[in-house]
Amino acid sequence: MDPYRNPFAPGAGSRPPELAGRDKVLESARISCGRAILGRSARSIMLLGLRGTGKTVLLNEIGKIAEEEGLLVSKVESPETVSLARLLYPEMRRVMRSLSGVEAAKNLAAQGLRGLRSFAAIFKIEVAGVEIGVEPEPEPGLADSGDLEHDLPALFAVIGKAAKAAGKGWILLIDEVQYLSEKDLSALIVAIHHMSQERLPVLLVGAGLPQVARLAGEAKSYAERLFLYPAIGALDAPDAASAVKKPLIEEEASITEDALEAIVERTAGYPFFLQEWASVTWDSTEGPEINLEDVNQSYTETVALLDAGFFKVRLDRLTKAEILFVKAMSELGDGPYAMADIANAMGRTQRSLGPTRSNIIAKGMIYSTDHGYLDFTVPLFAEYMRRQG
Repeated sequence: MDPYRNPFAPGAGSRPPELAGRDKVLESARISCGRAILGRSARSIMLLGLRGTGKTVLLNEIGKIAEEEGLLVSKVESPETVSLARLLYPEMRRVMRSLSGVEAAKNLAAQGLRGLRSFAAIFKIEVAGVEIGVEPEPEPGLADSGDLEHDLPALFAVIGKAAKAAGKGWILLIDEVQYLSEKDLSALIVAIHHMSQERLPVLLVGAGLPQVARLAGEAKSYAERLFLYPAIGALDAPDAASAVKKPLIEEEASITEDALEAIVERTAGYPFFLQEWASVTWDSTEGPEINLEDVNQSYTETVALLDAGFFKVRLDRLTKAEILFVKAMSELGDGPYAMADIANAMGRTQRSLGPTRSNIIAKGMIYSTDHGYLDFTVPLFAEYMRRQG
């Protein structure tokens, strides 16, 4: 079929598979945004799930909803080596400058910008390679303590008050939350907690691996009631089938039931894999109907693409010792895996493998599903490792 009309290609106009079956999450986000604008109690959200489940796509969709509801939107991704102060500074400055253009919020936004100058100086934040010093007229006592748990809530409060005065709100979208340090995550939770207590229109929607709920709880005990924690997992069979079938119908194409069942079953309902296989099948089928033979013929190419891209880029982040660890996991079958079994398979003690285990968790490749048990954060990764021999 015409590759230019491929509804599964990245950026295609059809609703991506990642949004199939996510209506409840999107509705929760819409309600939180609406309540925040009205000055009512609104809960922030942490999207939790494995790789390839569509958390980032969902974040983007929530951003669109927030804009429709009247909130200013900031979206950042947390890298492993950048502090939260550096990550948020440009967005806080952009939002404050935007609010400074609204007469009712002008004075508050100006106060916030002065505080932000002190914040940038004390946390040694560089912009375009130039270290920012304290410019004229800083705001004494605002965001200048050097304690992020004190300074970040203060800046969020100014943004919240200015947004409220302007009849707007602010939503901060953070991807890869698990890479924030414990100190930074704690400061972020404190800031959002203050916004909730003061009923200011500031929300956080974060996305991260399953361990984020535990990390948040360890950072601040009240995080459990501060956030909603929807699990973003594989799609159930009806939603997975719909994610493939609907885009085809929109393009006046179709797929046989046995072909559809094969895709849904062999991808285990994971959105990214659904999209990849459906996309390859579309490009290699003459059409307008996709049958089981078309699907089977495109499977090898799909797996090769995933192995060379989605899986390999993650394996390449690991050291030789770490690769041996995940290889031992995969050879035990499909997870979760008991740490004792992994140690036995490697002929090592659990204690000696502790540092390796911790490093792989820090790299976001595995996570603790329960005490003494691990699993991969990447769906179907065990199968990939077994294919490598």
